[in-house]
Amino acid sequence: MIVSSKFFWFLTFLLLFWLKGNLTIAQTATDTTTLYRLETKDGNEYIGNILNQTPDNIKFRTQKLGTLTFLRTDIKAITAIDARRLKNGKLWFDNPQATRYLFSPNGYGLKPGEGYYQNIWVFFNQVSMGITENISVGAGLMPLFLFAGSSSPVWFLPKVSIPVIRDRLNVGAGALIGAVVGEESSGFGIAYGISTFGTRDRNVSLGLGYGYAGGDWANSPTITASGLLRTGNRGYLISENYFIGTGDGTLGLISVGGRRIIKRVGLDFGLGIPFAKDLDDFLAIPFLGFTVPFGQQKSRIPTPAGTR
Repeated sequence: MIVSSKFFWFLTFLLLFWLKGNLTIAQTATDTTTLYRLETKDGNEYIGNILNQTPDNIKFRTQKLGTLTFLRTDIKAITAIDARRLKNGKLWFDNPQATRYLFSPNGYGLKPGEGYYQNIWVFFNQVSMGITENISVGAGLMPLFLFAGSSSPVWFLPKVSIPVIRDRLNVGAGALIGAVVGEESSGFGIAYGISTFGTRDRNVSLGLGYGYAGGDWANSPTITASGLLRTGNRGYLISENYFIGTGDGTLGLISVGGRRIIKRVGLDFGLGIPFAKDLDDFLAIPFLGFTVPFGQQKSRIPTPAGTR
């Protein structure tokens, strides 16, 4: 019995020692090679690696300031990032507004639950949201009824997006279905198809659509040719162009502009230049709007194993 008792306590000691070692490793083991973006609640951002973490703080090796220790209560979010998105020491974020140009859509689609609110020159208001990986919907309003009781246009925007070749070719189809509230026989809209060639940061799109108004469909299509080029971690060049066939020739609009991402809010600006057979004078129409995304999946702050 004495031998059995000593053997029992020996096994118990080995078991406790093994458990202690594994718990210690689970609490301190950290992948120090993965690159993270750490955001603090006071608005600062840091790029680097997690060296060590406890239930109370995270030791973070930054690229410019060395090793810093952050209290978890001061951290807003930590996001794992792709090192390929670091260019000249700056992080090029995923394009938060990659599904459209200044106004017209492209072949990319919104993710489920993600969306944006767009406002152009105060009067134009539109909200779009992803329903599935391939389907999104939107709705818009120009509240002219706030000004002397004028009739107000409203519209609905269904869209289907299909990736044919990932980050190379996306196709989409959709419609703008509208009416003017306060007027009879006021239906209007357009049905379109579009192909986008390139990534979310650099692409061109070709689209074809037929307009509808006054109870009739257009005899000639509307052709769109647009493009987007990323110039930095927060800047984009954008061109959006329309060519409308009519009985008297071609009516069109060429635009050149840009987008600046400010805390994920997109500020869009540009000039639109109309052209037509009988238009002799040069005319440039300014464009100014902003877009506020919502529903992006929030990052969860990593928790060391064994401390949950």
